[in-house]
Amino acid sequence: MSRTPPSKTALRVADLSQTTDNSFSLRPDAPKLAEIAATLDISTLRKLSFVGRIVPMGGKDWQLEARLGATVVQPCVITLESVTTRIDADINRRFVHDFSDPDEPEVEMPEDESTERLGQWIDPAQVMLEALTLRVPDYPRKDDVELGQMVYTKPGEAPMTDEDARPFAGLADLKDKLKKDAH
Repeated sequence: MSRTPPSKTALRVADLSQTTDNSFSLRPDAPKLAEIAATLDISTLRKLSFVGRIVPMGGKDWQLEARLGATVVQPCVITLESVTTRIDADINRRFVHDFSDPDEPEVEMPEDESTERLGQWIDPAQVMLEALTLRVPDYPRKDDVELGQMVYTKPGEAPMTDEDARPFAGLADLKDKLKKDAH
C-alpha cells in the first residue's frame, strides 16, 4: 500500500474519520486557474471553488458531497465574442469498496454514473476537474444570437439553401399538388 499521495489534494482513505466531517475546500490560485483553462480549452477561468466533505457510507464505502462554483469565459460559437457562464452545481460521488466494473466490451453502462471503485485515495481536485469538464458549455452562445441560413452553391449554379438540402422537403408540396389534380 502506497503512503505517498498521488497529488497534494488526495486524501488517504485509511486516514478518513468515520465519526467527524472530512471537510475540504479547494480554491485554486491564478496560475492553477490558467492551467485548468488551458487544459479545458476555454479562454479564462475566473473563479473556481469546490467545497465539501467526505462521509462514510456503511463500513467500507464513502460519499463525497460538494458544491462546485466556477465562472468560465469562452468565445461564442457564432460571433467569437466572449461569453461568460456561471456554473453552480451540487456534486455527489460515491466510492464503493465492492464496485464491479463490467469487463465485457459491449455491456450496457449502469445509469448511476456517480459511483466509482474505492481505491487507497480520494482526490477532491480530480472530482472537481471532472465535474467542471462535464459542465462547461460545449457550444457557448451570446444571448439573442442565431446562426443564419447557410447557402451552398457552385459557380454558375443556383444557390442551395438548408431547406433545399432536406431530402423530403418537397414531398409535402408534391402530395398537395397530387390532391389538387385528383379533384
